[in-house]
Amino acid sequence: MKKITLLFLLLLAVWVLAACGNDSASGGSNKTIKVKIGVTGTDGEVWPTLKEKAKKEGIEIELIEFSDYTLPNQALANKEIDINSFQHIAFLSQFTKENNADLVPIGATVIAPMGIYSEKIKDINDIKNGQRIAIPDDPSNQARALKLLESAGLIKLADDFGLFGDPSKIVENPKNLDIFPVVAQQTPRVLPDVAASVINNGVAGQAGLDPVKDPIFLEDASDKNALPYVNVFAARAEDENNKTYQRIVELYHEADVIKAVEADTNGGSIVVDTSKEDLIKQFKDL
Repeated sequence: MKKITLLFLLLLAVWVLAACGNDSASGGSNKTIKVKIGVTGTDGEVWPTLKEKAKKEGIEIELIEFSDYTLPNQALANKEIDINSFQHIAFLSQFTKENNADLVPIGATVIAPMGIYSEKIKDINDIKNGQRIAIPDDPSNQARALKLLESAGLIKLADDFGLFGDPSKIVENPKNLDIFPVVAQQTPRVLPDVAASVINNGVAGQAGLDPVKDPIFLEDASDKNALPYVNVFAARAEDENNKTYQRIVELYHEADVIKAVEADTNGGSIVVDTSKEDLIKQFKDL
């Protein structure tokens, strides 16, 4: 009887070891999945918070930082990274068209309302005839800035303005304003020389401006027209439904990451939970 019991225990031990070995060889639940995310900045608490949360679920995030806005998409298309997070839908759409790249949005992150800033006036209605207004010069943000000026009641744009219109599409300019494009990073620096400047949220923060308190006019983040400017995680189309990437998107929308976004941006960026389906529909419509 003792021999039978001992034999049974030996067989059980062999079975357990074999099961563990098979689990390891087939990439079992203890296997760490590595994900490279392309970003254009790593300061603050958002990414460390997200990385720690992902690590607890067996996802090791490696941040690959880029200094130029075109590089993270090129790296994604070339399979040098797995996903990226730095751009809004309109920018992604423009890149894919110009470069014939098969990239898609897979999840929303934040919207950072664009603002009109001034060192000379405190009310948008105080802008006078003939004064100068600076706007960013890259196509998607230039168009966004012109739409903001229209929302502020300063100009009227053509019906066919679209998402990449330029100053030639201004059909009414009752104050004869001199609206001129400059490199986005220069929009805060020209403030002493202009009546007002339209500045991206991130650029404003880098320049020491408060993106909530300082603008004399601010984009309405809840407006449906703002959807093209929702920032996203982007992936190659073949990875649109990748479960690991989708889990990273879900983790980004948990309370501690949202709190980190608010702290890092002084409330200037708002985490949005737009569905992947709505993001892709907007992306395709563009």
